[in-house]
Amino acid sequence: MRTRLRQLVVSVVALFTASAVLPSATAAADGERAGRQGPSHGGLSAVIRYTEYGVPHIVGKDYANLGFGTGWAQAADQVCVLADGFVTVKGERSRHFGPDAAPDFSLSSATRNLTSDLYFRGVREAGTVKRLLDQPVPLGPSREVKELMRGWAAGYNAWLRKNRITDPACRGAAWVRPVTTLDVFSRAYALAVLGGEGRLVDAITTARPPASGAPAGTAAAPDPRTAARAASELFSAANADMGSNAVAFGGDTTANGRGLLLGNPHYPWAGGRRFWQAQQTIPGELNVSGGALLGSPITQIGFNAKVAWSHTVATGVPMNIHQLTLDPADPTAYLVDGEPERMTERTVTVGVKDGAPVTRTQWWTRYGPVVTSLGADLPLPWTAGTAYALNDLNAVNMRFADTSLGFAKARGTADVLKTLARHQGLPWVNTVAADSAGHTLFTQSQTLPRITDDLAARCSTPLGRATYPAAGVAVLDGSRGDCALGSDTDAVQPGIFGPARMPTLKDAPYAENSNDSAWLANADQPLTGYERVFGTVGTQRSMRTRGAVEDVAAMADRGGLTVRDLQRQQFANRVPAADLAVEDVARACAALPGGTATGSDGKAVEVAEACGVFAAWDRTMDTASRGALLFDRFWRRLNAVVPRAEFWKVPFSAADPVHTPHTLNTDAPGFATALADTVTELRAAGTALDAKLGDHQFVVRDGQRVPVSGGTESLGVWNKIEAPWRPAAGGYPEVSMGSSHVQAVGWDGSRCPVARTLLTYSQSSNPDSPHYADQTRLFSAERWVTSRFCEKDILSSPQLRVVHVRD
Repeated sequence: MRTRLRQLVVSVVALFTASAVLPSATAAADGERAGRQGPSHGGLSAVIRYTEYGVPHIVGKDYANLGFGTGWAQAADQVCVLADGFVTVKGERSRHFGPDAAPDFSLSSATRNLTSDLYFRGVREAGTVKRLLDQPVPLGPSREVKELMRGWAAGYNAWLRKNRITDPACRGAAWVRPVTTLDVFSRAYALAVLGGEGRLVDAITTARPPASGAPAGTAAAPDPRTAARAASELFSAANADMGSNAVAFGGDTTANGRGLLLGNPHYPWAGGRRFWQAQQTIPGELNVSGGALLGSPITQIGFNAKVAWSHTVATGVPMNIHQLTLDPADPTAYLVDGEPERMTERTVTVGVKDGAPVTRTQWWTRYGPVVTSLGADLPLPWTAGTAYALNDLNAVNMRFADTSLGFAKARGTADVLKTLARHQGLPWVNTVAADSAGHTLFTQSQTLPRITDDLAARCSTPLGRATYPAAGVAVLDGSRGDCALGSDTDAVQPGIFGPARMPTLKDAPYAENSNDSAWLANADQPLTGYERVFGTVGTQRSMRTRGAVEDVAAMADRGGLTVRDLQRQQFANRVPAADLAVEDVARACAALPGGTATGSDGKAVEVAEACGVFAAWDRTMDTASRGALLFDRFWRRLNAVVPRAEFWKVPFSAADPVHTPHTLNTDAPGFATALADTVTELRAAGTALDAKLGDHQFVVRDGQRVPVSGGTESLGVWNKIEAPWRPAAGGYPEVSMGSSHVQAVGWDGSRCPVARTLLTYSQSSNPDSPHYADQTRLFSAERWVTSRFCEKDILSSPQLRVVHVRD
């Protein structure tokens, strides 16, 4: 069978190579000539077949050649975004863009180019990534992944050599340069540490020991109660810049007994954390379709002929803090079991545009780098007696790519679990999967520090006794050797949990996650018994989780499901918050004396019109919905001014977590004020209270407004969309993050999966590309791309274009 498949694909490739032409997105004449030439002797080459919406189907004879074609095709669509990211991981942003400008936050949370450079240059000069690459499998990457990475770098570089850049974001820029395999792995490393070191780059690079002779109490210790609130905010899904929904349905709920999967990841719409869509094939070895994060040579979220999977950002905290007791004679030495250990100085120099190079020192311990905060609201002052060190176990994790490759080759959900057990490489996501045999899977198989509740009870400092229960952030006593993390016997890496400890649900009628903990992956089969660092049990769920569980449980109970049902769920745009509250809002609004409410400025505002708009609203965030914008603006204000304890009349109950809390407390102080201020805001912007959502929530592409449906986190809409409010520009004039690479996948018994996909922001960031906004317009119209997975479907595409690329 594999030999026949190889022969079929190779013959098809040979047939079309003879008349190959490059896609028009960015190709120049020299690229076209290269595309028509045959493969070079001994060099890398690949065939790229483009179908509708610029989706490439890449064929390589082995992993290096597949990586080559992938690097080439990604560069054709996203060269400027990719090049910007490589400037980041090389630590050269200050040199090209100045030290005070801000990165795009795609590869770390650094707020300035200078701190970004100091961190990434330090990682490079310390040889961190090179050292990880030299480890044996499974700690280090496999030969296949190394070949993919090598090929990707070669393909990216070959595209740069053979094509002119037309994207105005980097046309003629000196910072667009060739890359090495180490650069590509360094980008993968940056993604792995996003939840740990990458989250705290500023705190790592600005940490300074106290001045000589400073008293031990120069800076106040963090207040535990304040710290608990700050840590909860820092690690809450509502404040994250990524999220997601995913649901798998088992064969007993579907029309044909086979599985279904709907993946709806919420990721940034701009910058280096975008997905890019492709099919990757090595005849007889690999055949996978889906979305890859930019700079990655392998699919992260996707499907093959037998299994489909998606990821959701997990609640597990992939880092912890060790509170250090310092040597009284030296604030750069700390005590472990009474013995002093010197910190390691990492002195880093970065070049600066129009200025002298900047040199700074970072301080590292046996646990990791010294940090001086966990975000702006949680300072961790370095005093003469105390310092804090970050422990990020993903800083030695280069296994994400092998985990993704294992998924791509899986034949079912059982293989997905085997891959996770072998590589244990997912740093900050859950996995939801379904297969053609009707199986489902949810698992929170993360690389997490082995913080057991027992260890936290024995070893937490006073600060940790507040932050661990509140947010899962452990602050351990770093002066005690018996507070080391330890290891599970089935863990591939010391200091992390092994697979047996991961919250996992197999073969449930549905398995769903919307960025809350594993507890309610299926409301009828709740998962319990895991450690607090994974997430909570028995606590209030987000509005999005509540709405999602209501929806998918009802779908499972109804049964007879098909891919079309998944498509309907994606664009239902139901507002769970409105189903709970809008009738109460309309009723309380209508009861206001004289139809007026007093705004925060003390002025009376006529609000009677708003009452009628609330009452008539269809409770969706469809683009044509009237009342959606009014409720959206009101709901955000209400959440900002009414305390959680006073928001609902019926409180949360762990016995009914999907339906509680409920009954809006319209008597709460702030209700009428929020209503008045919302009406004032919209009228001041010249916006009708019953305006269509799509007239004020949109993106501008090719000079035209493209309406966008969906809604913000607090509304609970499955189709999550986040956008900055700019009334002078029309309302929400650009999406910052939300639904991204959406896939609805099933099987019908043939060799070809039944798949519908959408890349909401389209394939290319280049405004000169024909694939800059085409799928965005599909998203606006709630239409889908029919995936062309099998050869017969690819070859029958009316827009088929074939490119043979070579080194």
